[in-house]
Amino acid sequence: MAKIADLFIRSEHADLMKKLNAWDIAYHQNDAPVVDDATYDEAKNRILEIESEYPELALNGYSTHVGAAVSDKFQSYPHTIPMLSISDVFSESEFSDWYNKLSDKHVFIELKVDGLSFSARYENGILVRGLTRGSGIMGEDITANLRTIPDIPKKLSGDFPEILDVRGEVYMSRADFIALNETSDKKFANPRNAAAGSLRQLNPAITASRKLSAFGYTYGEVSSKNWDTQSEYFTKLESWGFKTTAKWAKLADSVSGVQDWYNEIMLHRDEIPFDIDGLVIKVNSIAIQKKMGARANSPRWEIAYKFPAARGITKLNAITVQVGRTGVLTPVAELEPINIGGVLVSRATLHNADEIARLRVRVGDKVIVQRAGDVIPQIVGIAESSENSVPFVFPNVCPVCGGAVVQESGAVARRCVNSLACPAQIRGELEHFVSRHAFDIEGLGEKQIELFTRLGWVSQAADIFTLIERHGDEMRSLDGFGDKSVNKLSESIERARNVDLNRLIYAIGVPDVGEVTAKILAREFGSLDKLRNASLERLTEIDGIGDTMAREIVSFFADYHSMSALDNLLKQITVKNPESVVIENNLLNGKRVVLTGTLTKYTRDEAKAILERYGAKPQSSVSAKTDIVIAGASAGSKLADAEKLGITIWSESDLENAIK
Repeated sequence: MAKIADLFIRSEHADLMKKLNAWDIAYHQNDAPVVDDATYDEAKNRILEIESEYPELALNGYSTHVGAAVSDKFQSYPHTIPMLSISDVFSESEFSDWYNKLSDKHVFIELKVDGLSFSARYENGILVRGLTRGSGIMGEDITANLRTIPDIPKKLSGDFPEILDVRGEVYMSRADFIALNETSDKKFANPRNAAAGSLRQLNPAITASRKLSAFGYTYGEVSSKNWDTQSEYFTKLESWGFKTTAKWAKLADSVSGVQDWYNEIMLHRDEIPFDIDGLVIKVNSIAIQKKMGARANSPRWEIAYKFPAARGITKLNAITVQVGRTGVLTPVAELEPINIGGVLVSRATLHNADEIARLRVRVGDKVIVQRAGDVIPQIVGIAESSENSVPFVFPNVCPVCGGAVVQESGAVARRCVNSLACPAQIRGELEHFVSRHAFDIEGLGEKQIELFTRLGWVSQAADIFTLIERHGDEMRSLDGFGDKSVNKLSESIERARNVDLNRLIYAIGVPDVGEVTAKILAREFGSLDKLRNASLERLTEIDGIGDTMAREIVSFFADYHSMSALDNLLKQITVKNPESVVIENNLLNGKRVVLTGTLTKYTRDEAKAILERYGAKPQSSVSAKTDIVIAGASAGSKLADAEKLGITIWSESDLENAIK
C-alpha cells in the first residue's frame, strides 16, 4: 500500500512541478500570469509540503527554486549573492508558528509591494549594473532601464560603502497605471504586469516613457556595513537617495503587535497609492539574521504575511437574473469593469433576494466588490449611494421561460416551477449530467449542450446516447465539428454507457444530493430499485441524511415525469452496483470516520476511497456519533471538537496499521 501511495505522491509532485514551472515562466518572463494568486499559492504550498515529507524529491524540486530562468532576450549575469524568495503565511496561526520559533522577538514590519524585484549594484557610489531576480542565481541585465527610473539614483549621496548591492521593488502606482492604459494601445491587466512589462523592455526609451517608481528594501553584496538592524538600513537607504516604505513600517515584539499593524494596514489598504499583497516581517537584528541563515530558496529570518481577498469599488450598472438547473433564480450584479487583484471583474453574485435586501444595494450605487479567496467575485457592501439609484424588484415570472416563480415556505430561494419546459433548467440539468463527477462525457460542455438543446436534438439525458445515431451526419456539417470531433464524442458517449450507481444517483439531479450523499445512498441500498422504493423512515435512519433531504429524495422518485425520464435513460445504460464491503473483519468496518488536516501519503479522495473499501463511512463533520477522527498535519477545529467529545483520534500511521 505504501509503495502505491509513493507512486501517487511522485506523480502528483511531477504534475505540480510542470504546472508551477509553466506558471513561473508566464509570470516572471512573460509578465502575463495565467492563474490567480490563490491557485498559485495552493499549488506551491502543496509541493513544498510533499518535499518536506519526501526529501529526495526536494533535491531538484521546487524547494530549491526561485523565480524563473532568465529570458534569452537579455544579457544575463550572476548575482554575487543569490536573490532568494520569501516564504508565505496566510493566517495569524501560521504567522504565530513562525514567530514563536524566533530566539529574538524584535521584528521590523514592511509592506509587501506588488511589483518586480531588482538588484542595483553600485561601485564607489555609481550605478554600474541592474539585474532582475531571474532564477535567483542569474538575473537579466536591465541596467539601462533602471537608469530611467527617477527613484533609483544613478549616483549615491551621503556615506556609502565602496561596493553596495541595493535590492528593491519596481512598481507602478495605480494612478499611473490607469493613465497608461488610457493612452496605450496595449492594455495591461494590473499595475504589477504594467511595471514588469515596462521594465523588461529591450528599448530603454519605452521604459522611460512610462512612469515607474521604486523602493529599496534590502541588500546583497556589500563591502562594509555600518548598520546593525533592518530599521537602521532603511534610514541608510534614504540617506543614499532611495525611497522606502518607512512611512508604513513598524517595529513590533509580539504576535499581537504584528497582528494589530496587519489589521491597520488592511483597513487603510485602499488609501495606499500602490498595490500591496501583504506584509513582510523580518527579524530586525542583522546579526541574528546572519545566524539564522537561509533555506535553499528563502531566508529563515523573514516571512511574507499575505492579505486575504482583494477588494475594489465600482458602479453597479444592473442586476440580471440567472436560472439554474433546479429552477433557482440567482441575481447577478452587472458591474462597471474593475481590475481586482489582476482580474478584470464585471459580474458578481448577489446570491438571493434576501442578500440584496441585507446589503441594501440599488442599481446605480457604488459598491465594494471582493474576490473571495481571490477567486469568486462578490459584493460585500455599499461604498456610495447615488441619488438616482433604483431599487431592484425580484421577478415573479421566470426571465427565461415565463413560468411562475414561487418561494416555498421557509426557503430563501425563489424557483421557477416550469421544470419540464424551461430551457435554462433543461440545459443546466444536462450540463450537470455530463460533468466530470457524473457521467464524465468529454466533448459535451456548456457550448455544445446549449447548441444541441437549441436545435432540439437533446431534451433529456437519454437523448445523449442516441445523439450520434440520430444527428451525427448533421453534426458533421456544423462549424467546429468534423469527423474527428464527432468520432471522439461518440467514443466518449459509448464509454459512459457503463456507470457506477453512485455516479448515476449524482447525475440525475436529486435535489440536495451531492457526490458524498450519492456514495452513501449507493452503499446503503446497493441498487437503484431499492433506492427508488425506499421509505422516508428508512432514509432518515442513514447517517448524513436529514429529514429535509429524505423528503426531497422520496419526492423525486415519486414524480411521474422524473421517473419517465429515468426509465428512458436506463434503457441506454448499464448500471454497475457497488460491491459489498470487500475487506471485512477490520478496525474500520462500519465506523463513522472524519478526515482532517493534510495527509502525506494520500490525497483526500484516495483516503476516502480506502475508508470506503474497508467498510468505513466517511463524514464531513465531527458529531457525537463519529467513531474515529484521522488527523493529519495542520488539523484544526475538527480535531479540537473530537478532543472535546472524547472521540478516538488516529494519526496517519494508525490508518496505515489498520489497513495492513
